[in-house]
Order: sequence, then structure tokens, then C-alpha cells
Amino acid sequence: MATGLIFDERYLLHDTGAGHPERPARLKAIGAKLRETGLWDRCTHLSPKPAPLEAIARVHDADYIERVEATCRRGQRLIDTPDCPICPQSFEIALLSAGAGLVAADAIMSGQVRNAFCATRPPGHHAEPATAMGFCLLCNMLSHHKLDRVAIVDFDVHHGNGTQHLFEDRADVLFISLHEHPDYQYPGTGYEHEKGKGQGEGFTLNIPLMPGSGDDLYREVFESQVIPKLEAYKPQCILVSAGFDAAEADPLGNMRVSTEGFAAMSRDLVTAAERLCEGRLLSMLEGGYDLGALADGVAAHVNTLLSASS
Repeated sequence: MATGLIFDERYLLHDTGAGHPERPARLKAIGAKLRETGLWDRCTHLSPKPAPLEAIARVHDADYIERVEATCRRGQRLIDTPDCPICPQSFEIALLSAGAGLVAADAIMSGQVRNAFCATRPPGHHAEPATAMGFCLLCNMLSHHKLDRVAIVDFDVHHGNGTQHLFEDRADVLFISLHEHPDYQYPGTGYEHEKGKGQGEGFTLNIPLMPGSGDDLYREVFESQVIPKLEAYKPQCILVSAGFDAAEADPLGNMRVSTEGFAAMSRDLVTAAERLCEGRLLSMLEGGYDLGALADGVAAHVNTLLSASS
């Protein structure tokens, strides 16, 4: 069994403008690192396809989808907030980003690959049902496979507010987010008391961590909360919102996670997937804005996926 990799030059066409942290150079740094380390050639390369609009409409309001498309096509430079710059190609590239997850999920569920990493942009975990936020236009956590239990683990330094709000009333999705405490970090959500709503009550686990937290605390939290929650839920597939902005060098976070820290989290998740769901793990790139730390973190993550699929 192999590890799938989605990496497509078209993701570079999402132009966020000079000086923006979520920039095409992020993917260029990742690609260069994967090639330099030999990881690129060890992966099974998958070709992304745009997500069909009906898949997007399962999580986003129809009016919002139309508005994002029209705003991009008009050539406007921002949508909803100053931190969401766009260009004429941005809607199409956001569909391609969301579609990567669908292609990778198909490859995993069919047995073509054991696990997969999607190096895509724009990211998606801040996108609300009807609002763009935090560099994100559309949710990337989509599936057309009818599974009873899917777990999403988000270790980006920022709380995945969009992912939480899209799935918080459902029991078929467990959402776990480790992030810098919302008292100190964007977007100001993700408190411990946010545990889901209605049928989804108890299927959201937020783990806010204080600024300055590093490898030891992340490791402790994985052992005491993340892995036990996954074991109790018994997911049929694990999805990972893989943000690398908890790195010490990252300009948008205040944490101190090392490359080995990201590798340790990755190993824990891969081990859990092997034990609970036949190794089925799909990882989607989220944040990470220091190019060196991002590239190193992704390489460690992909290397861990490969170690499980070899």
C-alpha cells in the first residue's frame, strides 16, 4: 500500500497579493523540500479534480457559493474580510482544493493508497457556511462516502471554527481541535465548553492551549485526550487538518512546536488509524507561514505517512 500525494501547480494561481502570509511560496517550499528529501518520488501522485457544486452545497449555503463565484469573476480583490484576498481564478482554485480531498478519499476507500496528504490552497477550516474567514473560502473537509463515523483532528494553531460550525450538530462527525487559546489567538472561538449541539452534543472536543506551549504539552494532550477520544469513537476514517503554524518560528502563532513535535503528533494519528480504521487517514494542508518550518513540518508528516504504508 502507498501514500497518496496531491500537489498541483494550479494551486499557485490563487493570488493573495504581495505580503500576504498565505502565499504561493508556501507550496513552492513544500514541493522543494519533498523533492530534496526524496519523499516526492516515494509517494503515489494523485490528480485533483474540482469538487462538484453539489458537494460544496452540502456544507455551504447556495447563496454564498454563488456570491464567492461572482465576486471572484468580477475581479474584486477581497471577500467578506480584509484577510480574504481573491483573484479571478480563486473560486475555481478553491473548488480544486476541496476536490483534492474527494479524490484522495476515493483512493483511500478503494485501496489504491493507504493514506494521503493534500498540499492545497486556499485552506478551508475557517470558512463558515455563509462567510469567508481567515484566508479560507470553502471547506476542504468533504466526503461523498457514506460512513457512520468520521473523525477530524485539527492541530493548526488557530481554531477550526468553520469546520466546527459545519458539523457541530452531527454525531457522524467527531471534531477535535488543538489550538492556541482563543483569549490570545484568532478567531476567538474554540473554548472547552463548545462541545457540539443537538445530536452532535459531545462530538466536539476543543483543547485550547496557552501561548508558549510546546512539544511536551502537545504530547501529553494527545495521550490524555485526543487518542482516548478517538478510541472511544472508533472512526471509520480519520481526517487531519494539518496546520504547521504552531511551529516556534511561525509569525502568526505563539507556540513552540518543533519538527519532531509535528512528527510525534503524526505518528500518534497514524498509529490510531492503523488500530481503529485500517490505516485510513486523509490529511489536508491548513496553515504554516514560516516557509522553512512549514516545509520541515510537512516533510516530517509525509515521512510518517509513508512509514505506515510501506
